[in-house]
Amino acid sequence: MAQKFIAFINASAGTAKAKNKDDLRGLLAEIFAQHKIEADIRFPHPQELPHVLKEARVSEVPGIIVGGGDGTIRTAAAALAGSKIPLGVLPLGTLNHFSKDLGLPHKLEDAAGIIAARNVIRVDVAEVNGEVFINNSSIGIYPFLVLDRERLQEAEGKQKWHAAIYAAIRTMRKFPLRKLRVRVENETVLHRSPIVFVGNNAYGLDAGKFGTRERLDEGALFIHVAKVETRLGFLSLVLRGMVGSLKSSRDLQIVKGRFAEITSNTSRLPVALDGEVEILTPPLRYVIKRQALKVFVPKAKA
Repeated sequence: MAQKFIAFINASAGTAKAKNKDDLRGLLAEIFAQHKIEADIRFPHPQELPHVLKEARVSEVPGIIVGGGDGTIRTAAAALAGSKIPLGVLPLGTLNHFSKDLGLPHKLEDAAGIIAARNVIRVDVAEVNGEVFINNSSIGIYPFLVLDRERLQEAEGKQKWHAAIYAAIRTMRKFPLRKLRVRVENETVLHRSPIVFVGNNAYGLDAGKFGTRERLDEGALFIHVAKVETRLGFLSLVLRGMVGSLKSSRDLQIVKGRFAEITSNTSRLPVALDGEVEILTPPLRYVIKRQALKVFVPKAKA
């Protein structure tokens, strides 16, 4: 019997933009057919995706396939967390951090094969003030960089990587420092920091594993607070991260917990969620939703 899925594809995602919808539909239909997957392939507008996903989660389907980058998959996770429907991920973004941490292959043909095999596990999702994220969240320098990069892309037509370089230089010139009260579980510490990074489970800091996660089901947030107050100190921290020698130390505090609260002396705060920025109102209340999401993974991960 053919497997009947619903597939939602973000045609504007990183690697999908190179094809028009008809070509992409034909390619996916061919790939699905090879794996005996019968799927209703749809291309909703990104703003419609949360609504159509919530409608689809009540369907009698063996899974919902979503193609896109981390932002698209974050939207899918928010809609499907807590349901019985597994999520099938097609990595169509630029970086695809979530799919890499799941151990998914980057080729669409192979990723479809993982869905067809139906090996399912439960993974954690995290949440801040009601906003779900699957990888990480941050406040400080990074969300300012993202907002400036997007402005340069839209207003001046710069390419993404060119805009990112310009935005990084401009952000470093401003070097925003924030006074923060960080409470993890029942311990509260005051900081003056350029960036706080909250991971959904632990991120590797060693060479060869930097920026990746070995587990997505530990049920814990990992809060990283940069304790540097100068540009030189921050650049040193970044360079140590790039060479895989970043550790919890006097200039980087790492705390683990099931929930955290971050308070700032501002009424509106840019917060990065899986590379996208939302403006949230402090206090920022982070919680882990343990094993809330069902996903298709390779057999070795199941």
